[in-house]
Amino acid sequence: MKKNLDEIYPVTLSLLPRQSMVGLSAAFSATFRPEEFSGLLAPTTKGSGIPEYLSDLARLEFAIHMTAFTDTSIPDEIDAPDTNPTLQIITVSWKGLVSLLSGEKDVSVMEGQEMVMLWKDCKNRDVRIKTASDEDLLVLKIVVEGLETDALTKAGNISVNAVEDAFDRAAEKGIIYKPQSGIRRDVITSVVYDQVFDQFLSASMFTLQWHVTQTCDLHCRHCYDRSDRSQMKFEEALKILDDFRSFCKSKHVRGQISFSGGNPFLYPRFAELYHAAADQGFTLAILGNPSPKEKLEELVAIQKPSFFQVSLEGLEEHNDYMRGSGHFSRVMGFLQILRELNIYSMVMLTLTKENIGQVIPLAERLRGLAGTFNFNRLSMVGEGANLKLPSKDEYMTFLSAYRKAAEDNPIMGIKDNLFNILYHRDGKEYCGGCTGFGCGAAFNFISVLPEGEAHACRKFPSLIGNVLQDGIAGAYDSEAAKRYRAGCASCESCAIRPVCGGCLALSYSHGQDIFEDRDPFCFIGQAN
Repeated sequence: MKKNLDEIYPVTLSLLPRQSMVGLSAAFSATFRPEEFSGLLAPTTKGSGIPEYLSDLARLEFAIHMTAFTDTSIPDEIDAPDTNPTLQIITVSWKGLVSLLSGEKDVSVMEGQEMVMLWKDCKNRDVRIKTASDEDLLVLKIVVEGLETDALTKAGNISVNAVEDAFDRAAEKGIIYKPQSGIRRDVITSVVYDQVFDQFLSASMFTLQWHVTQTCDLHCRHCYDRSDRSQMKFEEALKILDDFRSFCKSKHVRGQISFSGGNPFLYPRFAELYHAAADQGFTLAILGNPSPKEKLEELVAIQKPSFFQVSLEGLEEHNDYMRGSGHFSRVMGFLQILRELNIYSMVMLTLTKENIGQVIPLAERLRGLAGTFNFNRLSMVGEGANLKLPSKDEYMTFLSAYRKAAEDNPIMGIKDNLFNILYHRDGKEYCGGCTGFGCGAAFNFISVLPEGEAHACRKFPSLIGNVLQDGIAGAYDSEAAKRYRAGCASCESCAIRPVCGGCLALSYSHGQDIFEDRDPFCFIGQAN
């Protein structure tokens, strides 16, 4: 019997005075069951030398012991959030018991009611225990009672984002199960991938890159689309927001909108549209040009953008040749404003033959000023067809130099999918590439233009539908979208396909068959 108690109640017994255990032994009998032990420690034995909280502590230890032997697993398919079937909520009369069980030193146990959660984490098979927070209890209430989160957020002083964040944290802890994301990649390949790629095959966030206007206050020499497009009506834009919300719900993902253009601030009633998107609970970002501080403050008062991305094309002289006189200094000043408003800043450069030597020096110039600096290779469409890219050999040399410089400069992002060729060669951890999932064309994002056209990628013509006619789901699930999502046939058997896929826009601008031919800069097998 003593051996059984040692296994079930190690912490309780370590705190029980030896003489008290001797006294309790008289209560043991042939029919005594270990679960009755906590009853022997009830605080009716005041003056016995037994700490009054030990009865509650023993209850928790017995529950942990029993939960450890519970056999459960995450269901393969669930349609709606559900609670972990091993979850128990136990009310105790003392605060600090969880800390005792967690092995913390010098714990002060105080009288006071507390709700304790314990459950088996089905991922690693460990039993976990924590004091239930108000957030935990709110999530459980929503799940158990089947409450609609939209109605809940409208009735209370809580945002949709806050509720969804709480759900994500609860799912990460393992106290609830969420339906699997419907944004999953079908990798058709002869290569058997190991678990290192699992995280790149399914996305929990979907981005709508929304070019709300074609109007722009710049005329860049590499612009991929200067076509004249009609302005989307505000009422149509609101319908797209509702449709995007429905799409995200149906795919069980969070939604992000990256407002772009043209310059999104030049869209009539942009602040109203931004506010409506915030009310829907989307994560919001801006891809735009330097803008007045008061316009940013207006957005921050609604919902702070998760980031604001601006562009530079090299050091000052070359950048201003590409984007217009004075643009470089305006961007540098604007980055300061973003810092003052605590808005995360990103700087993007379009890589060409002319500016390849300025990339690393520009990154050094931006150190401490920008949050992240990235580059994309030029897509030679639109006015970009007048520019040139470096040679493949020049680009291979550049990637290695950039990667080395990035080890010392924390703002330098690793975005191009082809970096993963180097990581694969060196046996290093892969990066997420262009969109966090290799080529994300029609996978974890789509681009929507002012007239409602949906494209797999904005950097080249890649029409997959029209969201005003087909809806976002209709465009995303179209046969055209599936073809872009699959990428080129030449990459199907590649060992790093889930984190690469090259760049379809580069293949297109080189006149290749994007569904057959791989990225013309791909050097896998040549990286020595």
